[in-house]
Amino acid sequence: MSRRHDAIDGRRVSVLVMILALLSYGSLVYPDTPTLTRDQVVAMLADGQRDLSNVNLSGQDLSNLDFRGANLFGADLKQANLTGARLRGCKLDLAILRGADLSGADLRDTSLFHTVLAEATLRGSDLRGARLMGNARNANLEGANLAGVRAGADMRNQPMGLVRAELAQAVLRGANLEDADLARADLRFADLSGANLSRANLTRADLSGADLTGATLGDAVFFEAEVENAVFRNVKGLPSVQGFDSVRGKSFAVFE
Repeated sequence: MSRRHDAIDGRRVSVLVMILALLSYGSLVYPDTPTLTRDQVVAMLADGQRDLSNVNLSGQDLSNLDFRGANLFGADLKQANLTGARLRGCKLDLAILRGADLSGADLRDTSLFHTVLAEATLRGSDLRGARLMGNARNANLEGANLAGVRAGADMRNQPMGLVRAELAQAVLRGANLEDADLARADLRFADLSGANLSRANLTRADLSGADLTGATLGDAVFFEAEVENAVFRNVKGLPSVQGFDSVRGKSFAVFE
């Protein structure tokens, strides 16, 4: 009996892993997902409704709307226009925002767990204190404020493999990452030129091929980070970086 139960539990875990993998690439389709227009969303928000979970808003113009505190869990927001939207404190876990435009959006204290932000534009957006644990590959976060962002992998809760912030090839040029928790984050080939990483936690982060030209690193933590082929030209505060003697691939990094 226990062997049968183990097999059933194994299948359940496999199905859950498959679902999470599909969500990561924004390809899972829910046939019963309601599709809403901008006017319908405006009416719902005006009526005080804040439950917009699992709705289809892909491609909609939602610019400058006030979603503060709304539940957008699992919402389909692919290619949506969310420029200037107020999303502070929203729950966007498992939401799909692939290719969406969130330029200048207020995402302070927002939960973005397993959220798909790949190829999204977040230029000048405010993500202070947000929880960012999703797929943001190739996202444009130029000039964004990510001070205190919570993007570090929680090694006490990893039942299905490493869940971390995926920012490979993301543009973080001039972004503010002061006090950000980026432990174990995937930052391969990310553009961090001119970014402020003061006191940021990059323990075991993968910065292979990342460009940190002109970045500020005062009191940042780099314990066992991967820096092979990373560029550290004209960085500020390198002598104060903690754990830099333990980084991997330092002999292949560029400093001059």
